[in-house]
Amino acid sequence: MIQSIRGTKDILPTEINKWHYIEDIFHRVSNLFGYNELRTPIFEKTEVFSRSIGETSDIVNKEMYTFTDKGGESITLRPEMTAALVRSVIQHQLAEQSSILRLWYFGPFFRYERPQKGRLRQFHQYGAECLGSPYPEADAEVIILADLILKTCGIYDYDLLINTLGTNQTRIRYRKALVEYFQKFKNDLSEDSKFRLETNPLRILDSKDTGDLEIIKNSPNILDYLDEESLNHFSKVQDYLKYNNIRFTITSQLVRGLDYYCHTVFEFRSKKLGAQDSFGGGGRYDGLFEQLGGKKTPAVGFAMGVERLILILDNLFKQTKDSCDYYIACSNPEFIKVGIGIQKKLIENNFSTRIDLMRRSLKAQLREANKYNAKYVIIIGDLEFKNQKFILKDMQNGTQKEISFDDIEFLVK
Repeated sequence: MIQSIRGTKDILPTEINKWHYIEDIFHRVSNLFGYNELRTPIFEKTEVFSRSIGETSDIVNKEMYTFTDKGGESITLRPEMTAALVRSVIQHQLAEQSSILRLWYFGPFFRYERPQKGRLRQFHQYGAECLGSPYPEADAEVIILADLILKTCGIYDYDLLINTLGTNQTRIRYRKALVEYFQKFKNDLSEDSKFRLETNPLRILDSKDTGDLEIIKNSPNILDYLDEESLNHFSKVQDYLKYNNIRFTITSQLVRGLDYYCHTVFEFRSKKLGAQDSFGGGGRYDGLFEQLGGKKTPAVGFAMGVERLILILDNLFKQTKDSCDYYIACSNPEFIKVGIGIQKKLIENNFSTRIDLMRRSLKAQLREANKYNAKYVIIIGDLEFKNQKFILKDMQNGTQKEISFDDIEFLVK
């Protein structure tokens, strides 16, 4: 038996209602904020991600699905969406059509990671990006959008962590302070953190190694290195969130995992997910457009893992039974042609309808009508067919009536 690839998952009919529920909220809430959907191919030229995410990042070094196609070009299944979205906006000159461009997306993404609960190698994300504004009100808008998505889904018990990475000048000073600090503990750092010390010391703050965490506790605090611009931007974001009654916690060691972030970064966490408690996050990335060959375009956005949202929401969903408005039961296979005609007419008028395709006994068909929770059953028996009629049975109260084939319009009024 051939099974699905490790780290991938089939979404079965018994689970799909959860996905439809969440996807509908993505559409409705995004549209309320004026965000338009954008879809990109699931694979891109590798440089789209290596140039934006960072050559030294874990995603580029360890997790990307990269291959050489038959034309000799290096291709990567998208591990995240922001870089692909920016590539698309630059290519189609979308940012030139409006001073502010609001976009959202939903789809599958791919990372070679150790599969575990809520973490797959093919996973799905929803995200939104606000392009064009350098001001803190744009940062606040995407966080408020994310907050409303969660509350509309029915998720209220979560933590919002925020931090700032400041301007380039802030990060240069902070990077120097981190290097000086971590050099003292170089021999005690994990191998990954030793590598990051040489390439991008801010990433050490992302380490989950228990030994690293002890060292990180007393590391320099970026909030002590903010210049006036960084401080003002971060203070304004906090003011907007407080005014909108959005609870948050400032976490100075939050850096997120991608090289392109600056100023505001944020993350959503839920205790319902256990140790892997993060289910979304984002931040500002004012320099990414230039890295990918576009014009300077300030931007801010976020993404949420849909599999993790569903894990949080699982207790809200009940197993739903298949149901229909009408079930058509025929006592003789010769009557099925008429039954299919009735089914087609009902479906054209937006009534969900089932008909037996196994030529079972009338008794078996009526059992299946109950299984489908049919509101009405249309019975075409020998006598009814002879008289060009069918029986319409109301499954709620058990009443029934005869209706002529010519009066089928009665059903769709």
